[in-house]
Amino acid sequence: MKFQSAANRWLILPKPNPAAAMRLFCLPYAGGSPLVFCNWPSSLPNDVEVCAIQLPGRGMRLSEPPFTKVEPLLESMIPVLRPFFDKPFAFFGHSMGGLISFELARALRLRFGLEPECVFLAGRQAPPIPDRITARYDLPEPQFIEELRHLNGTPPEILEQPELMRLLVPLLRAEFELCQTYVYQPGPPLDCPLSVFGGVDDAEVSHEELEAWRPYTTGAFSLHMLPGDHFFIRTASSELLRMVSEDLKTKRKVSAGDVDYV
Repeated sequence: MKFQSAANRWLILPKPNPAAAMRLFCLPYAGGSPLVFCNWPSSLPNDVEVCAIQLPGRGMRLSEPPFTKVEPLLESMIPVLRPFFDKPFAFFGHSMGGLISFELARALRLRFGLEPECVFLAGRQAPPIPDRITARYDLPEPQFIEELRHLNGTPPEILEQPELMRLLVPLLRAEFELCQTYVYQPGPPLDCPLSVFGGVDDAEVSHEELEAWRPYTTGAFSLHMLPGDHFFIRTASSELLRMVSEDLKTKRKVSAGDVDYV
């Protein structure tokens, strides 16, 4: 795994592939690491290059302040990523990453007339549905950490390390603020396909809130429900990657209106 030097600190390529026919840009959930995507190339088509986006405040960018609003994040991100949209590309985003992926796709079409081949949205409700997450970004720290425990996204061994949590809590507060203060600005739907994924036992995002993505594209729409809670991206990764791979192999020709349960 290495950094793509021309993209400064924003991109991590688990398996660089200069001859790739397509790039899949991946964005993690709040507090998540791009390392969650490090094994994805082995499960996706050989001609797809996985490009994991590393946001400020984590990994090699730990010293940089994280963004608390979507718009300034896009303003910083787009100029760096723009040269890498020189071949067909797609976005995958989980939870917060899904929100950013959607707004990134809208911004690229508005500014440059560019659109991804497909946007994969996992564990994220459609706009303008607000977050139901109980871990409000402005809670006192003991309550905030206790809510993180209930969310099941932070390993217990990390929650029990005060020094590590002192580093992690400001990042999580910032990224929860980004999601919880997001205000959708109405606009035309995307034309690219939307493939939406949810966890059957996800207490944060319901089936109906995932189905509500349908009007946000004029292209094909599919909804897949996978075993697991909000973090099915980890526990049902094999099924998830199989479906993403199938979509990419078939050039995103997903039958409109399909809902699959695995």
